[in-house]
Amino acid sequence: MSHPVGIMQGRLLPPFEGRFQTFPAAAWRDEFHGASAAGLASIEWIYEVPHEADNPLGSDEGLAEMRSLMAQTGVQIRSICADYYMQSPLVRDGQAQQARVDHLKWLLGQAAALQLWYVILPFVDASSLKTAADTAALRAILAEVLPLAQNLGVEIHLETDLPPQEFARLLQEIGHPFLKANYDIGNSASLGFDPEEELTLLRPWLGSVHVKDRVLKGATVALGTGNADFPTCFRLIKAAGYARPFILQAARGQDGDEVTWAGHNREFVERQLAALA
Repeated sequence: MSHPVGIMQGRLLPPFEGRFQTFPAAAWRDEFHGASAAGLASIEWIYEVPHEADNPLGSDEGLAEMRSLMAQTGVQIRSICADYYMQSPLVRDGQAQQARVDHLKWLLGQAAALQLWYVILPFVDASSLKTAADTAALRAILAEVLPLAQNLGVEIHLETDLPPQEFARLLQEIGHPFLKANYDIGNSASLGFDPEEELTLLRPWLGSVHVKDRVLKGATVALGTGNADFPTCFRLIKAAGYARPFILQAARGQDGDEVTWAGHNREFVERQLAALA
């Protein structure tokens, strides 16, 4: 069973415009070579509101250039982290935002054109599901969008801060084969969730994994220095039969040393996996 390690876009360059996580509009092409140098298999692409017009996902020419860089470097794009919908939420005050739902349908089409596996929709922080009406609006959106996703062959993965039982119940009730859960190791640690409970509940829907470390109710820190229980998480993720990339979303190191730091973090994941062999 293969367990390739990838990285969130922007982590192989100094922070663009001073932001921690962003689409690096000025130098996105350079990350393919940086990922290759760090021994990484893939980059999880960010689609967001800032510099939307510069994102190659938005045009046929851009998609062609991405394909060319993948072929040159061997570094693959398998997924999109759609931070766009944190900045322009799909749900606001318990109501679906139809223009943004239509935008998501377009983005799924772009993902399909690049033969990507999945698009992650973040419902955390500014886009968190705060009320029953918010969750009901999300259900309505998914009922509209999931048939298209299935037709295109692109999964939708939800990243939420819902308590594990509530998240699992939502996934079970919708019950669509193209709806999966994204599991963020660090975010769950920060929220104080029990990984044994959470990963056992989410096991049937586990679709993607973000690797980070955070302190309880606090910030992202270097892997292995926060509250994440990595041995338990990796054991349960492996037991679930997970074979897709582990995506590094770890704390940054020194500016200018991103590629070396990414390689160091890749080795951290590989050590966790080797300990289970």
